[in-house]
Amino acid sequence: MYNNYGNPPGMQMPQQNSQPGQFNNPLYGASSGLIRSGLGVYGEKFLDSSSEFMQSNINRYFSNPQYYFHVNDQYVRNKLKVILFPFFHRGHWTRISEPVGGRLSYKPPIYDINAPDLYIPFMAFGSFIILAGFTLGFMGKFTPEAINLQFSRALIGWAFQLVILKGLLYSMGGGEVPLLDLVAYGGYLFAGLSLAVVARLIWAYSYYVMMPWMSLCMGVFLVRTMKRVLFTEMRSSERHSSRQHYFLLFMAIAQFPLFFWLGSIGA
Repeated sequence: MYNNYGNPPGMQMPQQNSQPGQFNNPLYGASSGLIRSGLGVYGEKFLDSSSEFMQSNINRYFSNPQYYFHVNDQYVRNKLKVILFPFFHRGHWTRISEPVGGRLSYKPPIYDINAPDLYIPFMAFGSFIILAGFTLGFMGKFTPEAINLQFSRALIGWAFQLVILKGLLYSMGGGEVPLLDLVAYGGYLFAGLSLAVVARLIWAYSYYVMMPWMSLCMGVFLVRTMKRVLFTEMRSSERHSSRQHYFLLFMAIAQFPLFFWLGSIGA
């Protein structure tokens, strides 16, 4: 009744399609190779452009950290004189530029007294915390919690100074200044604070003279520095000149409450 393959008699088996599959088609292999090579070239271009974009933005906003520590003893001494006694600085306030890689770049601090650095801010910050510990010890209030509070207040004060500088530049349309430049400018306040705390340890009443003086000096230093950034490095439009002066005045006045708040150790 049925043959050996189990099919009814008289029924023909359907013929198998003998056309080659996609993996045996030479045209399919060539087209897939072209697609893979095209995607590879596109992906490489995309990664290269993304890498260049990230690198340019990192250099644009953060710059090279090693640049800010390229200092020597002579630079530190001269820079402290400019920060603590800006009235007696007879030189210019502009930075020295040089061509590097087909574009202008600024010389490191070791060759330019007006270049920002991070060595002085970090050393001054550490000195201020140590001096605050000595002050708390003389007052009989030294505890780990008290020194931790002073450390936190110092960080908050540094961040507040950075917000003031960043807000000033942003309001003037100059948000492209490297962030580490502003961190350095904001951290210079601890140099004046450390000197005021030392004077307080020597003679308590000198605090009421040194704090206003250091606040005034820091305000003058920042005003002259930020005017250079606004008018020279950023080349801002003159139509904002009156608003710039108001912001610069606010920045200078803000140094007084900031200094007294950070200098009120043990209060």
